[in-house]
Formats: sequence, C-alpha cells, structure tokens
Amino acid sequence: MKLSEMREKSVEELQSAIVDWKKDLFSYKMQLATHKLENTALISKAKHMIAQAKTVIKEKASCEVNPTQSAEASNKAEV
Repeated sequence: MKLSEMREKSVEELQSAIVDWKKDLFSYKMQLATHKLENTALISKAKHMIAQAKTVIKEKASCEVNPTQSAEASNKAEV
C-alpha cells in the first residue's frame, strides 16, 4: 500500500491494517527464528508499513485538532 492510498483510508481502516501487519510481523519473526524465512526484507517492510500507517493516523488526528496548522504542514511536506 502506498502512502497516498493510506491517506485516503479512514482511521479505523488504518488501525485494522496495522493489526494485520503486526500479525504478519510476528509470523515473519517466528519463521526467522526457525530458519524458515527466505526473504528477510519482509520484516523491515512490515515495520515500515506499520510506522507509515501510525504517522498517517497522527496526521489525521492533528488535522482534526487544528486544521490550519496541519494544512500548512502538509503543504510543506509536499514541497
């Protein structure tokens, strides 16, 4: 999922996606411990997706609190 796709989703959808990615991450770690994980990059990919989703949730929360500041911050981030 791309960052732009994450920004279009609701907070509830992002939270459920985070739960899914955390389950995947746990599975990858267990496979790594038992030497069954072939692609170790999946661990960092899952962590990255979780972090991105949490960031988008925080952006949405700050947008609700103060819409003028968050609009300015997103404009700076796009540049």
